[in-house]
Amino acid sequence: MESARPTAVRHHILATATVVAFLMYLDRICLAQIISSDSFQKSIKLDQGEIDLIKGAFFWAYALFQVPAGWLSDRFGARVLITLYIAAWSLFTAATSFAWGFWTLFFARLLCGLAEAGYYPASSSLMTRWAHIGSRGFASSIISWGGRIGGALAPWLTAFVILRSGDWRYAGWLYGFGGLVVALAYWMVYREHPRLHPRCNDAEITLLAEGRGDFQPSKNPPRSFPWAEACGSLNLWNVNAVQFFTNIGWAFLILSLPDYLKKVMKLDDAGSGWVTTAALFIGISALPIGGMTTDAISRRWGKRLGRMLPMSLTKFAAAACYLLALTTDSPWGMALTFGLVTFFADFGLPAMWTTMQDISGKYQAQLFGWGNMWGNFGAAILPVIFTKTLLLYDTNHDYHEGVWLCAGAFVLAGVFALFVNAEKPVTRE
Repeated sequence: MESARPTAVRHHILATATVVAFLMYLDRICLAQIISSDSFQKSIKLDQGEIDLIKGAFFWAYALFQVPAGWLSDRFGARVLITLYIAAWSLFTAATSFAWGFWTLFFARLLCGLAEAGYYPASSSLMTRWAHIGSRGFASSIISWGGRIGGALAPWLTAFVILRSGDWRYAGWLYGFGGLVVALAYWMVYREHPRLHPRCNDAEITLLAEGRGDFQPSKNPPRSFPWAEACGSLNLWNVNAVQFFTNIGWAFLILSLPDYLKKVMKLDDAGSGWVTTAALFIGISALPIGGMTTDAISRRWGKRLGRMLPMSLTKFAAAACYLLALTTDSPWGMALTFGLVTFFADFGLPAMWTTMQDISGKYQAQLFGWGNMWGNFGAAILPVIFTKTLLLYDTNHDYHEGVWLCAGAFVLAGVFALFVNAEKPVTRE
């Protein structure tokens, strides 16, 4: 006789998705530390324009492939596709370490961005089936938390690997091999729906089905992207704007902070790595707190305020912390103040994820990819507009004007978030 106690397959799914997010951000963020290392600069000579193009290549590819990858996931299922995505971006991360000049490095990062593009849209769809409807915010925050840990460790770990090995190439090779192992683990653990998982019992299925009506595997996946509804939804455009300006503000921390620490604050590779890692680690605690906060406010005052308030107010706080960060020249002070930027930027991230789950209906992965595309356009243009801002206005070479640009982007994100309504779906079921 089967036990009435639910099995824990949903927790295994969540844990595996979190490890994948960890790996994805590790591979995404390691490049800035690699390029700024003495080992790389002795090996490959690039000018600032080429560096900006290489940094942006990942995000342009990542952004442009969001919708196609989301469609593929909705149409053909996440198990096969995410396994292939993980294996592909791991191989392209390893390929980065075989680069010998601008073009080989550019295309390796471009292809890595294409491969990574499908994961978050597909995992958003995953959580609509494998997380209880009342804890979507917390579940989303845990996956994001894994990504942020990977991103936070990337500068320090990459600097450590390079310093210990004496060669920047070992970082990409090590991360690429680890990714192939994670791809195999994902294939073994994941299934498309609780009813299709051999280790998921009736009690767990009943738990996950609460408040969902007909909780069955999809028999008629969407065959086309809802262009008219997506382009005609002002609510969705507000979400897109929040993501776009948030990523402009946030991308400085992963793309330009190592340069600021080395060129302006005169830290060495090790010092730059630990300050960047410390700053990103401070933000990690914000994710589960933000997830629980959006769930709690939503239960008390409804989804509109529950998603909008954490999403909006935290962006204004992040902008203020950027300005505070410019007033300190202590490594510990910079770690703390830039860390507060990451804290407030990440606090509102679970609210953004759950908003997309709330409003996307059966087009979950595709519309999540649509919003994430606009967000990553912001990250893609940041290196170019940041450098242009410094060339035009930074006469004393202190990077302040570039940081003000990022702070202003956070303010705009907070303004657009005020008009987001998680109770207003993009399409009718």
